[in-house]
Amino acid sequence: MKTTHTRLSALFVALLTSTLAGSVFAAGADMGQTTQQPTNWVAISMFGAFVVFTLFITKWAASRTKSAADFYTAGGGITGFQNGLAIAGDYMSAASFLGISAAVYANGYDGLIYSVGFLVGWPVITFLMAERLRNLGRFTFADVAAYRFQQKPIRVFSASGTLVVVLFYLIAQMVGAGQLIKLLFGLEYWIAVVIVGVLMMVYVLFGGMTATTWVQIIKAGLLLAGASFMAFMVLAQFHFSPEALFAKAIEIKTNLALADTKIIAEAATKGVTPEALAATKGVSIMGPGGFVKDPISAISFGMALMFGTAGLPHILMRFFTVPSAKEARKSVFWATTWIGYFYILTFIIGFGAIVLVSTNPEFKTAAGQLLGGNNMAAVHLAKAVGGNIFLGFISAVAFATILAVVAGLTLSGASAVSHDLYSTVVKAGKASSVDELRVSRITTAVLGVIAVILGILFEKQNVAFMVSLAFAIAASANFPVLFMSVLWKGCTTRGATIGGFIGLITAVGLTLISKSVWVDVFHYSDAIFPYTSPAIFSMTAGFIGIWLFSVLDNSPRAAVDKAGYEAQRVRSETGIGAAGASGH
Repeated sequence: MKTTHTRLSALFVALLTSTLAGSVFAAGADMGQTTQQPTNWVAISMFGAFVVFTLFITKWAASRTKSAADFYTAGGGITGFQNGLAIAGDYMSAASFLGISAAVYANGYDGLIYSVGFLVGWPVITFLMAERLRNLGRFTFADVAAYRFQQKPIRVFSASGTLVVVLFYLIAQMVGAGQLIKLLFGLEYWIAVVIVGVLMMVYVLFGGMTATTWVQIIKAGLLLAGASFMAFMVLAQFHFSPEALFAKAIEIKTNLALADTKIIAEAATKGVTPEALAATKGVSIMGPGGFVKDPISAISFGMALMFGTAGLPHILMRFFTVPSAKEARKSVFWATTWIGYFYILTFIIGFGAIVLVSTNPEFKTAAGQLLGGNNMAAVHLAKAVGGNIFLGFISAVAFATILAVVAGLTLSGASAVSHDLYSTVVKAGKASSVDELRVSRITTAVLGVIAVILGILFEKQNVAFMVSLAFAIAASANFPVLFMSVLWKGCTTRGATIGGFIGLITAVGLTLISKSVWVDVFHYSDAIFPYTSPAIFSMTAGFIGIWLFSVLDNSPRAAVDKAGYEAQRVRSETGIGAAGASGH
């Protein structure tokens, strides 16, 4: 088995190397027609070293991955501190590093809505979920939701919810990675996305959760160090005064607004001087309302970010990698510490990019747009404060960030198909560990192909916004089912399944007819659904559906579901019997 892994790993590395080499030379010939940068060999060397290093981790992990428990949960042998760093690594994704800094770069203060929203979801997990999840679950959050319910219907729903969330989340990571490699290597965007897809499949197919966890831990440490250095260098130019940084950013935004012909035209229609309107545009980056313009969108967006955290399958899966509920709580404590610190840094990085990147023609196209789009603001800032060597470091870390998150996402999607659908529904719990692993690896390959296709389709989207849509779906489908099944005695199989599907279908449907997809992807002139996020409607629909169909359920199965609540409560709060059921 180890020989097979080694040969396949070598084959993938060879394929990747030939693809990179061929693509770099092909891109070099076409450089005149594109806005891609010349190939940066210093950055690429550091980038390549990081990829090779993580592939060695994958090879080491492959030798330790002998069972389904090893593949999905690293055998339950990760400590609370390690898992906290790995969770932080999962959370500090392309959306957090590239997307939030890009949102702050474009909208100023309003970009913080992501940071605050992402962060405040953690108390929900800490006090309501972490310990219960570890005591009730085995591999996936469906194990928790299905503890006292009929297995097949609830697992079909759970797998559906997981796959939809994973796909939306994957889009954001693939877009971020594609733009990053396009910028760094001077490649075509689609080639960059394909390379990410290939590498991601290598990590998951061979290393499973052990490799994914260790790549996350290493990457989280490097990302925290790199972001700290960037924020330090930005603040050092303003004598460590955030106020001076913000004042300079306002001045620059005002000057940029004055150079915008649309501002001059708008000033004429309003009967004010261009200078007065430009000053308003500059100052507005320090006030709310530029990004989320109406109260319903603001509340809905906040709900999605806050409650979606507790419904993300790849985050929930991490609680099964630790040996006990105590370590699960410790994981959340450490994760919250690192994530909170990191989000403060992204705010400084975003404003630093306004000051140091938006005024530098080196980072602009001939049309005055940022090279690689706004998602690349943090990467350009790395070069502005640390030159090519630091650009290489940040690019390698940002790519590893994306790669490790994509691997974790793919792992949770693969486990939903192999563990929840194949093993429990199709084989009625009688599938062997070998068969389950085989199905999981096939699913990984399929998800990789789908992720590449979707990454190419959504090329122009802000990655943080794409992730917010995944959060909205997780908050509307997975979170209500998890919450009600664990905390409400009256919840039944029928209520959880129908209500969960109502939340899922409503969230996906409203997302498809919102501006982000209906206008930006399908290119219709006007969106049917007028709000930024569907969560306030779809999450409410999910909860009401679960309650209504549980109350109306008079089937014999409903009595069994309700009778099992006390045993579930004892197990979830004390952990009695958890060790045996978890397979660790």
